[in-house]
Amino acid sequence: MVNKIRSCVFISGNGSNLKSIIKSSRDYNFPIKIELIITNNKKAKGLNFAKKYNIPFKVFSYDNRKNFERNSLNEIKKRKIRFLCLAGFMKILSKNFIKDFGYQIINIHPSLLPKFKGLNTHKRVLKSKEKYSGCTVHYVSPVLDSGKIILQKKVLINKNETENSLRKKILLQEHKIYPKSIISIFK
Repeated sequence: MVNKIRSCVFISGNGSNLKSIIKSSRDYNFPIKIELIITNNKKAKGLNFAKKYNIPFKVFSYDNRKNFERNSLNEIKKRKIRFLCLAGFMKILSKNFIKDFGYQIINIHPSLLPKFKGLNTHKRVLKSKEKYSGCTVHYVSPVLDSGKIILQKKVLINKNETENSLRKKILLQEHKIYPKSIISIFK
């Protein structure tokens, strides 16, 4: 696939899903090319992947959401970005940002949506004594974690599962299904 879709990834933390997408994007047939990484956290460890793979990045404070979104949109439009991945981006984008971007935005969430939207997912899953949890890649809509589901992966919760062990187990699956979801969108 020679004509890759110009894409941007938003991150807030370690960037392990970013790394997974970057590695996949280096495959000739993968449908997107990451042209920009944006973060709200100047200490985000994921920026190390931007540096390692020579991908331009911008850090915009989220103290003022309007400024963050305006600055991000300016960069995105300047670079002709047509696809946006949220990968551990721990902020909510406004309805206006979603509309103004005008193209597809996807996100990954560490639960089997529509269950356990929002934060503290693993803690809530364990507290409710679920047998399974997992992860979901979905389109971003104005309602938190409510967009159309693209792909999900289920994991079994063990008897003595902890928040940390569940987080690690699910993260491994996230790294697999995020790239698969991107491929499925552009088939």
